[in-house]
Amino acid sequence: MLIWDLFKMALRSLVTHKLRSFLTALGIIIGVASVISMISIGEGARRQTLNTISKFGTNIITIKPGQKKSRHVTTGKVDTLTLEDAEFIEKNVSLITGVAAQVYRSAQLKFENKNTNSTVRGTGASYARLANFEIDRGRYFNKDEIRSSKRICVIGSTVLKNLFEGRNPMGKTIKVDGKNFLVIGTMVPKGALSWFDPDDQIFIPVTTAQKRVFGMNHVQSIDVQAGQIDDLETIKEEVSQILRQKHNIADGKEDDFYVQNSSQWLNSWGDAAKTFTYLLGGIAAISLMVGGIGIMNIMLVSVTERTREIGIRKAIGAKKKEILEQFLIESVLISFLGGGIGILLGIGISRVVSGMGDWETVVSTQSILLAFGFSVAIGIFFGFYPANKAANLNPIDALRYE
Repeated sequence: MLIWDLFKMALRSLVTHKLRSFLTALGIIIGVASVISMISIGEGARRQTLNTISKFGTNIITIKPGQKKSRHVTTGKVDTLTLEDAEFIEKNVSLITGVAAQVYRSAQLKFENKNTNSTVRGTGASYARLANFEIDRGRYFNKDEIRSSKRICVIGSTVLKNLFEGRNPMGKTIKVDGKNFLVIGTMVPKGALSWFDPDDQIFIPVTTAQKRVFGMNHVQSIDVQAGQIDDLETIKEEVSQILRQKHNIADGKEDDFYVQNSSQWLNSWGDAAKTFTYLLGGIAAISLMVGGIGIMNIMLVSVTERTREIGIRKAIGAKKKEILEQFLIESVLISFLGGGIGILLGIGISRVVSGMGDWETVVSTQSILLAFGFSVAIGIFFGFYPANKAANLNPIDALRYE
């Protein structure tokens, strides 16, 4: 018997029992829709997180004072990096496009009757470019102003909102821990991460922060920007070598600094987010397994109901293979139709979530093929046992069945 004839027989059987067929396919529909929507939401969250993180610069090496971090606690000294180290790196390390030393601390900011607590970040002239900040109004401070420790600042959008409430801040004076600072620029908003708002800070010359605000001689970190992201590891090794020489660290002794590669951090976040995405997809795939069990259950009922039909077909010459194919096609057809409807439903759910929750979702071809292929595979897997049972029925026993 031709496959097309078997297909028509399977389709006729499903149409005869419309409600039962729909309820059987419902498990597959929900499973496929869940897999697609969960993966799309997880992938959207991953991309959104990586895009936000990448705003801080992805080709950056950060040097921190002290020994390697352990459980987010720095051990050893914390004053082992200086402005001279930053200048030394800028002069002696190749393949870099910028260096910016930093000091930072929370401080009280005040303008007229408004005040707020925010991060005050003392930086070099290259920091805005290195950290992917864009000037909205005014300008950033230059090297001459850093050398002369000018009391000037550039403010983030959150500080602008808290202190000025829509007024033009240019040329105005704010107090930073009681000291007057002239506003010379504002930053374009970046958007907050869940744990940090990069717009809730002001930027002042690093020397001003050291001498006039914080009272320190060391720096808390040095950012080094690579010209090409492929050069990060080379630059990292070069930085470590020249700092060990400058700090007179003997062979075999631990560094009094540690170097972090931003691309590794970004990749770690990406891998973690990807794992979370597939975890969501895996949980949703469980419902597909439940749908497969539903298919097997209904197919066993169908075999029982059609025992005499099977007996008659075998008596007039139907082969075991044809009986097997008939019920297997019926099972796959249920999962095929359920998978198709589930794809449409999953895409719809993703778009609704994206529209209502202001949350980016990414429906990929890979997730659709994965969910659909899995649903068809489940139809074959769970349909094989009932189909095999039907194919192995004894025609005499089947004809006697009431």
